[in-house]
Amino acid sequence: MTLLTRQRQLAGYWFILPCLTVTTLFFIVPLFMTVWMSFNHWPLLGHPEFSGFSNYVDLLQDSSFWASLWFTVKYTLVVTPAIFILAFALALLVHRGVRFVGFFRTAFFLPVVIGMTAASLLWTWMFNDQVGIFSAILMDLHLIDEPVQWLAETNSALGSIVVMVLWKAAGFTMVILLVGMQAIPQDLYEAANLDGAGRWQQIRYITIPMMRRTFALALIMSVIGSFLAFEQFYVMTRGGPFNSTITVVHWIYRASFTYFKLGYGAAMSVVLLLILLALSVLQMYLLREDHD
Repeated sequence: MTLLTRQRQLAGYWFILPCLTVTTLFFIVPLFMTVWMSFNHWPLLGHPEFSGFSNYVDLLQDSSFWASLWFTVKYTLVVTPAIFILAFALALLVHRGVRFVGFFRTAFFLPVVIGMTAASLLWTWMFNDQVGIFSAILMDLHLIDEPVQWLAETNSALGSIVVMVLWKAAGFTMVILLVGMQAIPQDLYEAANLDGAGRWQQIRYITIPMMRRTFALALIMSVIGSFLAFEQFYVMTRGGPFNSTITVVHWIYRASFTYFKLGYGAAMSVVLLLILLALSVLQMYLLREDHD
């Protein structure tokens, strides 16, 4: 190894050192601390006591945890396909030469820059049965006779939050899919046009197969984001009505900072991390390019 090669390698290490330092301090170290906390009875005040796997045993017997996990899975199964289909349609719309395409791209992406808490507060006001605009519009159209309490019933509360998340998150997934579409060589579409392939045939046989990696990235990020949902439910429903909209992260928050069971909350966090890792690996396997 020459001196010049060593100098270049050393320079490369210096370039990655800031990123490595931040990752170590704010991800790797907290991760190991969380795992260690999960094996301890860790009160908010006082000294922790090593408890082995007792937190994990308690977790297996915690009906509230399993209820929150099931609700999170149900929410993910509803919102992830909805976001993906809407984002794919928007990406197709702004990918081709549509008039005012810059305006549409900006308009579709604009909700992404709004914080989830601010968006949740905004939509909570719009869903309000007294001053919200949705009930007022439906009453003006004579579709309903009285205001609807959108966030007071389990099904309507979940549907209302899904609508808000679609408005908030579809633009981000649209950008990911749009980048994948723009990476497809135009020669393929030109050849398909010469062969007489229509728009939908091009989408089916060119766009979708060529975007498997992009689809995998978008789906993994959407699933992870759905499993980590917290702000929208905390702000819009507070876990209600009757604790029917409590997600896993919301239950971890309650156990840790309402009931002060930090060790138990850490154990649930570790289990959630393992679930997300398993789901990500499964999605990457199913969407890999050589998968038959």
